[in-house]
Amino acid sequence: MLFPTSDEFAKALPAQCRLLGLDVGEKTIGLALSDLSRTIASPLLTIARIKFAKDIEELKKVIVGHSVAGLVIGYPVNMDGSLGPRTQSTRTFVSNLGKQIDLPMLLWDERMSTMAVERAMLEADLSRQRRGELVDKLAASYMLQGFLDSVK
Repeated sequence: MLFPTSDEFAKALPAQCRLLGLDVGEKTIGLALSDLSRTIASPLLTIARIKFAKDIEELKKVIVGHSVAGLVIGYPVNMDGSLGPRTQSTRTFVSNLGKQIDLPMLLWDERMSTMAVERAMLEADLSRQRRGELVDKLAASYMLQGFLDSVK
């Protein structure tokens, strides 16, 4: 079920549970996992998108394997606050996801997550290849941490 606000989403969760952050792209889905107290988000992995059914099977494995109780999904709003084609594709993904996975879900503004992560990786002097390997799961972690900080 998709919740309209972070407060409603947070109230629907058990006191101690893990959340999964998703940075949904055209080619990959970056995943991040919170700790049980929902204080810290950590990068988990990146799923290479193949087909929706296969992507969902991979997500289900992660959800079951880590006892995830809710999903925080990055919502790619434009810098000026407008909604573009990527926001529609994310909404479609979430709508289809909701038919397959029965967990509380929240769309979370991810405007600056990828830029912030890329800047940090450049400052750390990571190679282009290494940045490509890490960017999606780090962006998911950055976005999930933003949510966790907002509700603490």
